[in-house]
Amino acid sequence: MKTYQNGMNDKTDIKVFILFLLDNIDYPLDYDTIHDIVTESGYVGDFDFAECFSKLRELGHILEDQENGVTYYLISPTGKIVSAELQSKLMLSIREKSLKIAMRFLSFRKRNATPSSSIEKREDGKYTFHCEIADPVGKLLSVDICMASRLQAEEMKKKFDKDPEDVYRRLLSVMTWDADYLLG
Repeated sequence: MKTYQNGMNDKTDIKVFILFLLDNIDYPLDYDTIHDIVTESGYVGDFDFAECFSKLRELGHILEDQENGVTYYLISPTGKIVSAELQSKLMLSIREKSLKIAMRFLSFRKRNATPSSSIEKREDGKYTFHCEIADPVGKLLSVDICMASRLQAEEMKKKFDKDPEDVYRRLLSVMTWDADYLLG
């Protein structure tokens, strides 16, 4: 059995790795972007990626969709089951490192995401700070926070408007218990 770079033992590992990343990204992407995300980590080469990606499509684990003349790919329900069942075959360090790389790669600018925020006075005299990040496919983030004063809400709005990507990543870090991003 051929041993691939960094602990991947065979093409099954590479297929599981591709499904794992697509499952965790859970967002339709074009082929080139998926290729770049998967090969960026150095765990998978170009040829192995192309072969395994093609096989996953044949098996129905990856679906394709057309939008404005561009083909996008996403993990199928069957692919999600395979990913959930087999991802533990991959070393935890590979999964963690690869997800960090993928999230960095999929910056808002690359996804054509646009942030927006607003402040609304509520009937009870408090204020609702609303922030949202959306891309052409849909919402990535939508949050409403009740604030005691307009000044607090304006401070939140100012910070969000200054760097929405950082706010998004920090929120993801808190929600996934990834303290490395917050400390780094």
